[in-house]
Amino acid sequence: MIQYQKIFVAIFLCSFSSLAYEITLTRIFSISLWYHFAFMIISIAMLGIGASGTLLSLFPKLKNLSNIGIYCFLLGVCISLSYLVSNQIPFDPVRLSWDKAQVLSIGLYYIILSIPFFFAGLVIATAFSSMSEKSGLLYGADLLGAGIGSMGILYFMSIQGPDTSVFILSSISLLASFMISGKKLRVVSLIIILVNLCILFFQPMFMNLRMSPYKGLQTALKYPGAEYLKTYYSPFSRIDTFKSPAVRFAPGLSLRYLDMLPEQIGFSIDGGEINAITKSLSSATSFLRYLPSALPYEIRTPPSPPFNSPLIKGGYRRGQGGMGGLEDVLILDPKGGLQVLVAEYYGSKNIHKVESNPLLLKIIRDELKDFSGGIYTENTWSGLGRSWLKPVQEKFDIIDISLMGSVPSGSFGISEDYRFTVEAFKEYIGHLKQDGLLSINLFILPPPRIELRLINTLIASMEELDIKDIEKQVAAIRSWGSICILVKRSPFTLHDREVIKEFSKDRRFDLIHYPGIREDESNIYVRMPSNEYFTAFKTLLNTEIRTQFIHEYIFDINPVRDNSPFFYYYLKLKNINETYKIMGEKWQYFIEEGYILPVVFIQVLFLSLILILLPAFSSNPPLPPFSKGGMEGLSGKKFLPYFAFLGIGFMFVEVSFIQKMILPLETPSYAVATVLTSILISSGIGSLLSYRISNLRSPFVMLVLSFLIIAYSILIPTISDFLSPHVMPVKIISIFFILMPVGILMGIPFPTGLKILGEKNKSLIPWAWAINGCLSVLTPILTVMLAMTMGFKAVLWLGALAYLMAFLTLKRL
Repeated sequence: MIQYQKIFVAIFLCSFSSLAYEITLTRIFSISLWYHFAFMIISIAMLGIGASGTLLSLFPKLKNLSNIGIYCFLLGVCISLSYLVSNQIPFDPVRLSWDKAQVLSIGLYYIILSIPFFFAGLVIATAFSSMSEKSGLLYGADLLGAGIGSMGILYFMSIQGPDTSVFILSSISLLASFMISGKKLRVVSLIIILVNLCILFFQPMFMNLRMSPYKGLQTALKYPGAEYLKTYYSPFSRIDTFKSPAVRFAPGLSLRYLDMLPEQIGFSIDGGEINAITKSLSSATSFLRYLPSALPYEIRTPPSPPFNSPLIKGGYRRGQGGMGGLEDVLILDPKGGLQVLVAEYYGSKNIHKVESNPLLLKIIRDELKDFSGGIYTENTWSGLGRSWLKPVQEKFDIIDISLMGSVPSGSFGISEDYRFTVEAFKEYIGHLKQDGLLSINLFILPPPRIELRLINTLIASMEELDIKDIEKQVAAIRSWGSICILVKRSPFTLHDREVIKEFSKDRRFDLIHYPGIREDESNIYVRMPSNEYFTAFKTLLNTEIRTQFIHEYIFDINPVRDNSPFFYYYLKLKNINETYKIMGEKWQYFIEEGYILPVVFIQVLFLSLILILLPAFSSNPPLPPFSKGGMEGLSGKKFLPYFAFLGIGFMFVEVSFIQKMILPLETPSYAVATVLTSILISSGIGSLLSYRISNLRSPFVMLVLSFLIIAYSILIPTISDFLSPHVMPVKIISIFFILMPVGILMGIPFPTGLKILGEKNKSLIPWAWAINGCLSVLTPILTVMLAMTMGFKAVLWLGALAYLMAFLTLKRL
């Protein structure tokens, strides 16, 4: 007989490894495919867990405690095997536009990657079915293991990449099998652990991650003469450095510049976003003056030598470009540092740099210091720019934001971005000096939508700052491939307007807007069939016709706010046919916009319904009425919706918390790790407390929980603002404890329900487990779909409603 204490430890280890594997898969998907596919992992995990309950309902003999060791063993084996097999699936979202069979590959991912979670579910569901009287302790061990695993994996991935971490997690599950299995299985478990270690130390190439051939890194390395340099890992990103002709990083460079560019080293983030580090100590840095992004420095810098002077042609020495320079410049997300070089070129004295990727800062500051000229050795911080600004009293002459990599590419519609919301722009504009400039540079990606949403969001932020005559404080120019948008804290002066016109004329850039512009001044050098940029900017800056234009425009260009920070989501359902034609009758755009979500949702809904309904159609469905107790005469069918409401409510709240904590914690990875750790550990504590304190098993706990969730939905923006200025360790610890009260209450209803079922009819427990798991599969996808239209606050309210329905169900029964 297996000792109960060993079962608790085994559940802890299996939950540790399965949750850590779930987080590892989010990093693997971000690198091998794209970040927007990583959200599917939660659904994949819960699908496997739900399937385990269905199997135990159909085959009750599998609910034997002696099988737990086998399930632990299979979990350990399948963690490594599922990664290796899925790594060979030839799925690529780019190919969806011409290869419809790629949709089937998504289903294949779901099946293969859900298998480890299926065995993890068998471990836990078997224990619940056999030991329902100890459901509080079991659920506590499950959640505590999962919570600690969500943080432990960050340590593993800080040492090695996510592919290596997979085999470590496999060994942890096998350790649980070794601990509680018979002699033969213990030997086999030990052998496989040794095999995992041998792969880690002697054959690391065996587990290398396959990357989509259409990602930026793979494309750049195919160019003749391309050279791969080195790969760097952190728990939150992978950065590859390389040299390639594909990296000619000078966004929007004037066609009048005919000389060579300085030497550049390219880098990719998670294999996709391409940027470059420019060799700064070079006589060829005069190209910086020919960039559209140099415009704000020209406006704010004292007169310099004539444009065609020998000094310009030969290139300035760094720090003397403008012969006077600016006092204070802030550059947000400078990446490879091109805009830092522009600021130095124009003689800026105090250049502050805030980069959101700490690994990139470390690489450029430490390993490429000589090549980059030490641009990040001082006045450099890591974090989200708007959070860094919040406690800062200093005002800036220029705040410089770049949206660009080395090649134009759209961002996926379901990617949240808190840098470009109304609240963010209010922070930026509020930190400008009276004559300060906010500069935003981006690639042109026709048809116009990114730049129009950007200007709309800027207008909304300026209106909320009570800025009058907004049209007089906005300017924009475009080159052959990029746009520079300027917002000034005060109206542009006559001198400013003359500089803008002269700058554009000398470099053959086209004017889009400046105060008082005439239409015949625009669309001159790089002519477009229609002067749509001029028309759109002029219309949006006109308060009388702006609303009608936004309503009638083919894309959704409404301002974006923190409650629904999907800046890159532009699709209007009513215009889907027209959009399809404009996009060349290709479906790729709809995939990028997030419309793969309904496809995935339909697939998952179909699988979940099968798993939920199978026990009802089995030869011996577990639906006998309760024969005794306070719920006499009640059939199990009437009680099962309780577990459905719990699955929906838990995931609505958890996923929404993760999304809302991205802002104070600055990266999705920090948010996932911190929120999961807090919610799971506190829920585990709640489960343990409910086992000891019978009053906590009252239905009214869910009523209190519903009101608490609503309170959190109202208070989160204030909490986020309060935490943003603090250092990262303080923010992580604070959020951990702030979420604990709601987490503790979220951990009570599920073991309470299982205890009741165990007392009345144990045969229902696996089915309840399946229903809870399957509804948890659908909810993460549904959360994102609802948040795009309603915002995360509304989703939290729906989570509160689900717990309220669970309260009413239990109270009624």
